[in-house]
Amino acid sequence: MRKHIILGTLIIACVQLNSQSQNRLYSMNYEPIGIMHTDYSPETGAPRQGILVPDNSGTIEIFPEYRKALTTLDSFEYIIVIYHFDRVESWDPLVEPPASDHDYEFGLFATRSPRRPNPIGFAVIRLHKIESGIMHVSGIDAFDGTPVLDIKPFLPSIDCVKSVQNDTMEHRLGHHDEIFIKDSSFYK
Repeated sequence: MRKHIILGTLIIACVQLNSQSQNRLYSMNYEPIGIMHTDYSPETGAPRQGILVPDNSGTIEIFPEYRKALTTLDSFEYIIVIYHFDRVESWDPLVEPPASDHDYEFGLFATRSPRRPNPIGFAVIRLHKIESGIMHVSGIDAFDGTPVLDIKPFLPSIDCVKSVQNDTMEHRLGHHDEIFIKDSSFYK
C-alpha cells in the first residue's frame, strides 16, 4: 500500500548544458509506480546482486493506475526493474568493494554500490507471473518497501554486451565470490 512508501516524490537535481555551454540546474520529479515486497531489511541484509541468488523470491505490487502498462510483460522471463534506494543516506566518491582487488582505487561510478548521489538501482530479475497487478519474481535484491520507478523487458540482443575488458574489471571488483553475493554493507 502507498502508506508504506516513505518516498512520496523523488526529486533529482541535474545539470544540463545548453547551446552556450552554460550550466543550468533543473529538477525532475519521479513518482513510484509500485513497491517491492521482500524478506529483506537493513537488519537482515540483502544480496548485493539478486540474480546471483536466483531462488530468493518476492513480489512487486504495481499501483492500480499503472497496471494496464503490465500488458504483455508476462511474455518475458526476465525483466529490468529500476528502483530508488530509499534508505541510502550518503555517498563517497571513492569506494572499496569488500572483495575487490585492493591494487585498484575505484571511483563510485566504476562500482555497483547503492550509495550514490542519486541512489537509483536496477536489477535483472526473473518474472514468474503477474496476478492482479502483483508481479511474482525471483532474484530480487532490494529491501521490503523499496519504491519501484520503472520496469523494462530484458532484451538479450541489446542488454547483453560481451567484453573481455569488462570481464577483467568485474573480477577485480570481486563480483564472483561468496562475500559479494551475501554482503549488503554498502546500504548502511
